[in-house]
Amino acid sequence: VQLQASGGGLVQAGGSLRLSCAASGRSVSAKPVAWFRQAPGKEREFVAGITWTGTRDYADSVRGRFTISRDIAQNTVYLQMSNLKSKDTAVYHCAAPIRDYYYDRTMKYDYWGQGTQVTVSS
Repeated sequence: VQLQASGGGLVQAGGSLRLSCAASGRSVSAKPVAWFRQAPGKEREFVAGITWTGTRDYADSVRGRFTISRDIAQNTVYLQMSNLKSKDTAVYHCAAPIRDYYYDRTMKYDYWGQGTQVTVSS
């Protein structure tokens, strides 16, 4: 499985961005995909995940502001980020596990896309 993340950029606080994670090698209808982020000097943290059935999972810090979705035909998972805050500044990665048809936000993720930088200016 290969994942390619894109869509990051510089945005003012309160603005929006949409990240994309294009998958190849396995359908997102069989495999969960999650977004993580890592800010400078901080540990990587879970942001959002979507299961093979389309069930969504969010970290408390982004719930109500971020929406994860997918396009099965395009084999792509999206992260729509709204009302962005300076604390959302980080490198965002998408990830997927080897195992199909199983999801737990804390599980081991084996496939990682390259990061895409999101910078929110205040």
